[in-house]
Amino acid sequence: MFAMISRLFVIKTPVEAYMIIYALALGAVERGTVYLHRFPGFGGKLLFLACTGAVFMAGGKILDCLKYERAEREAAAARID
Repeated sequence: MFAMISRLFVIKTPVEAYMIIYALALGAVERGTVYLHRFPGFGGKLLFLACTGAVFMAGGKILDCLKYERAEREAAAARID
């Protein structure tokens, strides 16, 4: 039962990855907007940039992991055959 529920939280396809990256980006922009209002000037802009930059790094890592996992599955299937 636990295995069935845990499979819901695994990113399997690029479409799922892009949806998660989009949600992360929405949250980062919202948080960055709060920083812009709370810290006007260069500091707020720098924090906004840090929020959005983190999404780019996380998104790249998520997409790289999908490619790595696909290559691992294909290698395992080749070893079995």
